[in-house]
Amino acid sequence: MNDILEHLRKEYQSVPIPEELDLLVNRSIKEALRTRKVKRLKVKGMTAAAAILVFLIAINASTTVANAFSSIPGVERIIKVLTLQEFKVKESNYDADIKVPAITNMENKELQLGLNQKYLDESKALYDQFQAEIEELKKQGLNDAHVGVDAGYEVKTDNDTIFSIGRYIVQTAASSSTVMQFDTIDKKNQRLITLPMLFQDEQYVKQISDNIIAQMKEQMKGDDNKIYWIAGATDYISIEESFSSIKKDQSFYINKDGKLVIVFNKYEVAPGSMGIVEFVIPTEAIEGDLVSHNYIK
Repeated sequence: MNDILEHLRKEYQSVPIPEELDLLVNRSIKEALRTRKVKRLKVKGMTAAAAILVFLIAINASTTVANAFSSIPGVERIIKVLTLQEFKVKESNYDADIKVPAITNMENKELQLGLNQKYLDESKALYDQFQAEIEELKKQGLNDAHVGVDAGYEVKTDNDTIFSIGRYIVQTAASSSTVMQFDTIDKKNQRLITLPMLFQDEQYVKQISDNIIAQMKEQMKGDDNKIYWIAGATDYISIEESFSSIKKDQSFYINKDGKLVIVFNKYEVAPGSMGIVEFVIPTEAIEGDLVSHNYIK
């Protein structure tokens, strides 16, 4: 296993880095991996020296782990995403566990490195923000305050055509907030899929929004515990504040059945008790505006 991991690291670091990438922040992943040293990283059961930059020793053994070993002789193409780095804080009232995913083995190295740089930078920023929050609480003498952050990822779809990865952030203080972000990749053409590129024009915004509102009404009709912030559903949400339309770049992924799934973060269209909510959009509701059925079945 150590030989395999060393092979992966050398292969990853040897990839030429493009000067400009549309999808990433300015620094290259290669530079980040070689020079970045995370300060104050705390990993239970590991020495401080071993905890600075973690190339995950234990590659996830679950079904969400994908194709990274294919270039190694004798190893099947079975891995697509691994945990590149992990930030951990474990104190009496402060708890952080931030896992950084790395997509591997793509032919489009520009896209691969761009996504991985984004994941690394966002995770590092989240960790730095958490450390700053801890310092501020200590300065104010609020030593009994409990704060935490849990961030990681899950593979939503992995088939011959589509690879969708979801990244979540759960932040807890007096209450909790949950945010989910998705990246969906066309495996055959090696490109990132955006919501607008699935459709011929912007009619999809209204088509999807109308279908979601209809689903919301139907769900509330059958379950008193379900509440959505749509016009007429509650007394405490004004028409201006109620949900009426998705954004053009609304969060989404394509599921294993080839269906479009629209995702709303906690508090976006419903009370916090509803958490993150997803709506599977029937293909017939959007069929007239689809560019093709290459992705959506």
